[in-house]
Amino acid sequence: MKWTRRDFIKYSFLVGSPLLLSPLFLHAKKKEEQWVPAYEKLEKEGKLGKRIEQAYALFEKCRLCPRMCGVNRRKGEKGFCRASLKPVIFSFNPHFGEEMPLVGAGGSGTIFFSNCNLRCIFCQNWPIAHEGRGKEVQDEDVADMMLKLQKMGCHNINLVTPTHVMPNILNATRIALKKGLRLPLVYNTSGYELAEVVKILDGIVDIYLPDMKYMDSDKSAKYSSGASDYPEVTKKAIIEMQRQVGVLQPDKQGIALRGVMIRHLVMPNRVAGTEKFVRWVAEALPKNTYINIMAQYRVEYKAFEHPEIARGITVEEFMEAMDWAKKSGLTNLDPQSKALWNFYQQRRSG
Repeated sequence: MKWTRRDFIKYSFLVGSPLLLSPLFLHAKKKEEQWVPAYEKLEKEGKLGKRIEQAYALFEKCRLCPRMCGVNRRKGEKGFCRASLKPVIFSFNPHFGEEMPLVGAGGSGTIFFSNCNLRCIFCQNWPIAHEGRGKEVQDEDVADMMLKLQKMGCHNINLVTPTHVMPNILNATRIALKKGLRLPLVYNTSGYELAEVVKILDGIVDIYLPDMKYMDSDKSAKYSSGASDYPEVTKKAIIEMQRQVGVLQPDKQGIALRGVMIRHLVMPNRVAGTEKFVRWVAEALPKNTYINIMAQYRVEYKAFEHPEIARGITVEEFMEAMDWAKKSGLTNLDPQSKALWNFYQQRRSG
């Protein structure tokens, strides 16, 4: 039988229970009722508008990402990412292929932004990231998409490849907030971010979902369009993200509300530097940081031109990656990755 609040109060007074007025009960109710998105708190403090102005100023001599192109996007100039002043959207929809804490029953409300500031040669979304397919829209249109995803029952707004359109996203979020948006914002990024730009997002983003693709600069330069600084700048960005939102905080249903979730794609021939990656996490971040060791590498776009990455990964490569993570003492590995490890482990034992 499901009790209403009135039933509980009535019963508490009948039996003379002190529970109703206990600090533990009051704290639990207060905590449950008070969760609000980070951006709503910042708006109430009168700071969100100023952050948007600060972000938009970066367009004038674009320095939104480590490429530091310096083009004036307000005047229509385009840099490495090929993005204009207005965002280009490829699609938006509930997505059920993300991590379990993001998906739940209603899905993760993904908005796929076209173009990219990293452009990996093995990109699985290359028509979007490399070719920029999609429709140019206004910030108000992005806000409407957020509200539609909320109405569909999504648990969060998942901003895929957001770096080069971050100011537009902030503006759209404020517009949507005023119309009733109350979902966590997920900043789903390649990880190629400037820490000083990530600081602008402090108090706005609820969940950071960065990749950590490589640990060696020669690999990132070779496979991500000359981004030799990727390992170092991404480490700094992730540490800043951790400072802002901490480790993953789910609700009672296991749905993510706040925190950092790091993705690491296992690549053939140890190209991603997985052993170095898990050691770095164990040393630089809390050991209960949510880590997804991903097995879904496949040969896409121009990867077939490079023998080192021109094949899928083997079971042994995935298993050693997970073993490294366990040996490093990481305690919050993605459940689906652990399930896959267990499956292969049982097959080995059998």
